[in-house]
Amino acid sequence: MLKKTLFIVMVLALFSVISYGSEGKIDINTATESELATLPGIGNGIAKKIIEYRVENSGFKSLDELIMVNGIGRKKYKKIKDLVIIMPIKAEVGSG
Repeated sequence: MLKKTLFIVMVLALFSVISYGSEGKIDINTATESELATLPGIGNGIAKKIIEYRVENSGFKSLDELIMVNGIGRKKYKKIKDLVIIMPIKAEVGSG
């Protein structure tokens, strides 16, 4: 039972590192709807739109793209821009 609990804790910690950048910021290319909804002014509705935009555009290339999401204007963007990040995708070594 202890091993199973420890495993679950480790998996949850890993997902936390994936969605939250090294600076404690939320990675908008990997965050879940509930994680995005924790941002100021971003509820579940706008969080869904962020994910839809991310899927349709193969991810965000820059934070400024958040303004392209319906429901996020310049004012809301200014509130959240310091709380989000786009983590670089690590290329696989030796592939190809």
